[in-house]
Amino acid sequence: MEMNRLKGRTALVTGSSRGIGRAIAVALAEAGAGVVVNYRHRAAEAQAVEREIRQLDRRSTAIQADVSSASDVARLVRTAEERVGPIDILVNNAGIARVQPVEEITEADWDELIDVNLKSCFLTTQAVLPGMRARQWGRIVNLSSVAAQLGGVVGPHYAASKAGMHGLTHFYAQRFAKEGITVNAIAPALVETEMVKSNLNARPDRIPIGRFGAVAEVADVAVMLATNGYITGQTIGVNGGWYMS
Repeated sequence: MEMNRLKGRTALVTGSSRGIGRAIAVALAEAGAGVVVNYRHRAAEAQAVEREIRQLDRRSTAIQADVSSASDVARLVRTAEERVGPIDILVNNAGIARVQPVEEITEADWDELIDVNLKSCFLTTQAVLPGMRARQWGRIVNLSSVAAQLGGVVGPHYAASKAGMHGLTHFYAQRFAKEGITVNAIAPALVETEMVKSNLNARPDRIPIGRFGAVAEVADVAVMLATNGYITGQTIGVNGGWYMS
């Protein structure tokens, strides 16, 4: 892939202090974009990602924000645009997974997962859309999960939050297709991250390919979607053959 296909573009990657988000942030920078690193708690890790991106001679800043809060999202986007530039690429990656026995899931657990995984996607998309529409160019990539398609190994609250992202993806994709804005989802299966390694139900023998995925394999798809203007409304499975669409 050409090194500078995204030169002059600015990307915001939510939840990008570690794991898949970090890999996507760095890959977008390698493709030429300036990158806004977002985190909720892990300041030191986010600042390390910012430094790594700056070493690639790209603009970058790390901004703390809880993306399930509308006021935090407004501050995040405003600060990002002041420091790095108008948001051209949004990667909705922030999310949590809480493995619980079904009978122990409370209303509070349900609400938290829906807020962090799904409402955040709505809030950040709404916040960046006016600028994308004004410039007639935008790329939105939503990090879903094979759990949206098969139920997964975390719980119904997680599966429902990720399935909801597909509905958002479809609506925004068809609504803004004529305005130069593409909206797609990536649905990874078991990718080797801290979140997956801490889940005892996540075993590589569940995957037809027989191993966990690598974060770089997801990041490659995110960069492809950010550079392609003809793919929209799609869910790209990066799942080792677990779910075949």
